[in-house]
Amino acid sequence: MSQVPGRRGAGESSVIVQASPRTAENSSPAAGKVGVQPGSPDGHLDAAQDGAQSQPSAAIPAPSAPRMPPSPAVPPQRRALIVTVAVALAAALAGALGGGLVGGYVGFHAATGGTQPGFGLGTVSPALTARPPASVAGVAARVLPSVVMVRVNGNQGTGSGFIISGGYIVTDNHVVTLDGQLRHASLQVVFSSGQSVPARLIGRDPYSDIAVIKPDTYGRLPAAALGNSGGLQVGDPVLAIGAPLGLAGTVTSGIVSALHRPVQPGSGGGSAQVYYDAIQTDAPINPGNSGGPLVDGHGKVIGVDAAIDTLGADPLTGAQGGSIGLGFAIPINQVRLIATELVRTGHAAHAVIGAVLNTAYRGSGAQILNSRAGIRPAGPAARAGLRPGDTVVGFGGQPSSSAYALLDAVRSQAPGARAAVIYVRNGVTRTAELRLGSALS
Repeated sequence: MSQVPGRRGAGESSVIVQASPRTAENSSPAAGKVGVQPGSPDGHLDAAQDGAQSQPSAAIPAPSAPRMPPSPAVPPQRRALIVTVAVALAAALAGALGGGLVGGYVGFHAATGGTQPGFGLGTVSPALTARPPASVAGVAARVLPSVVMVRVNGNQGTGSGFIISGGYIVTDNHVVTLDGQLRHASLQVVFSSGQSVPARLIGRDPYSDIAVIKPDTYGRLPAAALGNSGGLQVGDPVLAIGAPLGLAGTVTSGIVSALHRPVQPGSGGGSAQVYYDAIQTDAPINPGNSGGPLVDGHGKVIGVDAAIDTLGADPLTGAQGGSIGLGFAIPINQVRLIATELVRTGHAAHAVIGAVLNTAYRGSGAQILNSRAGIRPAGPAARAGLRPGDTVVGFGGQPSSSAYALLDAVRSQAPGARAAVIYVRNGVTRTAELRLGSALS
């Protein structure tokens, strides 16, 4: 998983941080002990002992029992009636109590199916076995079979990927590389079933951070449905699916929190600088999610998880920074173009404007280097009338606030596409249309 710095200075480049899986720490609150006050050792309270009755002393005479007046005599007929009524009342009460207890037991036994109860806590509802297709669980159930874990050189949980048509798997370039050096001596993919099979690299593009691999299997693989990232809006629900920290089959949910976010998670080590116009999401993404799909509410892939922004690691504990709700995905419309070329040729072509940008420029916009080297002769920018020192402030209908933002916007277009350019020359705003050129990665 790449980490994106919050701000960058001139000439700075970020470094892809490859996280090693962390061991989850088991923690539980300290359990307090409740003391139970026992009774007597034999489990019951000691009964009072009957003692011998002592005779009262002569100094204190024993009180004599008070005399009660004699009860009037009850006639035999009335005595028999009283006994009969008492017996009838006792029988009725016993019947009511017995019937209630038996009825209650029968009803409870029938409701619980004869299982051990939580007595008086109600019945257990039957478990739900199906979810609505539009629910998070319903979407996840459809997509999970198409998501895989990617292992490199036997490492557990290096990254993630998803199956596309033809049995190919899309993942991130930085999943199969380290500091720009290919390390695919041993590629494996782990399917949702748990089956692990070897895989081979088909092609990779360091500029877009996309790679395509293919497992060595002849079985029919369930391909994920691809959506349209161009139709996204801020607030749309999304799911991120993958194997963060080696935990396969993990699903997190959130929304699209921003669009057209310029991201440059460069891998460093002299490798190519990565540029893409990212989808920002608050769906939790962590190391190991890289290469996994970001899907919309219909279960269609609209992005490839690629980078996170963190508050950094703790130098005292060595703990690595994790998700803070700022994750970035490469739009699927760009991925579709790159992956198609990688499958066909093993390489990918990128759109270029034929100009060198001044990354040290601190004003608003992307300034073309103010020298002869700023414009390539006969290139797209030269044909559109741009000159060294011009500042591009808009491209393809999107503002260009910096050189990085312009590069992201250009890379998101297909070679040969036409795009409107807004630029400033000597304080005057001008517009032009250029046709993008092409360069191989």
